[in-house]
Amino acid sequence: MTTVNDTKFQPEVFLLTGIPGQEDIHVWISIPFCLIYVTSILGNSLILFITKTDLTLHEPMYIFLSMLAVTDLGLSISTMTTTLGIFCFNSREISHDACFAQLFFIHLFTFTESSVLLCMAFDRFVAICNPLRYASILTQPRISKMGLVSLFRGVVLIFPLPILLRQYRYCQVNKLSHSYCLHQEVMTMACSDIRISIIYGLFLTVSSVGLDFLLILLSYVMILKTVLSITSHEERLKVLNTCVSHVCVVLLSYMPRIGLSVIYRFVKRSSPLVQNVLGNIYLLIPPLMNPIMYSVKTKAIRVRIIRVFIK
Repeated sequence: MTTVNDTKFQPEVFLLTGIPGQEDIHVWISIPFCLIYVTSILGNSLILFITKTDLTLHEPMYIFLSMLAVTDLGLSISTMTTTLGIFCFNSREISHDACFAQLFFIHLFTFTESSVLLCMAFDRFVAICNPLRYASILTQPRISKMGLVSLFRGVVLIFPLPILLRQYRYCQVNKLSHSYCLHQEVMTMACSDIRISIIYGLFLTVSSVGLDFLLILLSYVMILKTVLSITSHEERLKVLNTCVSHVCVVLLSYMPRIGLSVIYRFVKRSSPLVQNVLGNIYLLIPPLMNPIMYSVKTKAIRVRIIRVFIK
């Protein structure tokens, strides 16, 4: 009898949210969101097309860039259906299983992206600090293994999240503050003991994203040390210029993510609008800006993109 009552008591859906307080103009808001998704998908697909078809770009830096483009495409596709569903059709309901599946892919691609950014930092470190061994260290087989390890680490670390969430009871119609599902928020909707999810989520953040960020910082400390030893001012600027795109991508990826994690874990009362805006910046802006920044700052990519459109 208890089981029957619990089943009836537990709702089958979560309610997603567009922009709080702006529900009347969601149709108009859908226009920039559509443009963001179209630009992200086309931009990252173009990066993949260029790096695949141009043999001169089959170098470590561009291979890692293509891996980043794949993760950005995955992020865009993971959030696109529910986000555009809300703004275009006011479709707010999402089943528990669909929500858990979505958050699995969102966190998988964000964690994999963090690993790829670390690989790109390692690429810059070797290229600047040990250029004579660059080709022997970053061989094609080794790069492939680094990409596979990045993906495998993400799958292994994220796989327990939906399993844990599926064990909890959700005792009311739960309204999420984003247009997609995130683990940090979904777990707080449960009326069960969620201490294991809190501890495991914190462990994930510290041991993967936090560790990656620290290693990226360390690599740039070593890079700066090497650059400062160069006597020519022009050579220093030339070397540092090869890192500008990666530094911008790292800041754009990590800063909103850290801010959102801090709000969910340590701020008891925060504005839903602030959470919503940070969440959108965290997941929508990096896939949009990454191909743009690399196209603008990397001459080899920029030249080939121009050739594609001129032809």
